[in-house]
Amino acid sequence: MSSSSLVGQIEEKMKKTLELHKKELSTVRSGRASSALLDKIVVSAYGAEMPLKQLGGISAPEPRLLVVQPFDKSTIPAIEKAILKSDLGLVPSVDGAIIRIPIPQLTEERRKDLVKIVKKKVEEGKVVLRNLRREANEQLKEQEKKGEIPEDEVKRLQDQVQKLVDHYTKELDAVFSAKEKEIMEV
Repeated sequence: MSSSSLVGQIEEKMKKTLELHKKELSTVRSGRASSALLDKIVVSAYGAEMPLKQLGGISAPEPRLLVVQPFDKSTIPAIEKAILKSDLGLVPSVDGAIIRIPIPQLTEERRKDLVKIVKKKVEEGKVVLRNLRREANEQLKEQEKKGEIPEDEVKRLQDQVQKLVDHYTKELDAVFSAKEKEIMEV
């Protein structure tokens, strides 16, 4: 494997790490309604466990309301039960063929707890980035030992990897700042 393709692979892994953490943070509840809140909910329907989004359309018509429109009305009780059992603390109400889920105002204490959770997830992302850097540096040192690449090239590539780590760390910090602002917004 060439050393430049190694840096490309590491960058690709860093991009995936960033995207994964962005998606994971979108499922953390803030005071505003977001269909991503319901992404992790699994419903027992048709004799199997299915993600909620496969059983109905999810929309946020208002800032403090989510609406689930099941494709099949017979799944309404199962969807309602799954939402109640989730750790989101949401109480759905069935309104004919749709399920309305009001998003209650968060308490100050709960907001601070959510910010701590988000911060922990962002730190986990930074650890993954540092591990990718360490992995890349070890592979570069190994290639240098074998005489495949010269020492100055190793230093240049290590600097390149460090710049990637710095870039994606800043991206994670920006995602954290945006999510923190969203959570703390009253």
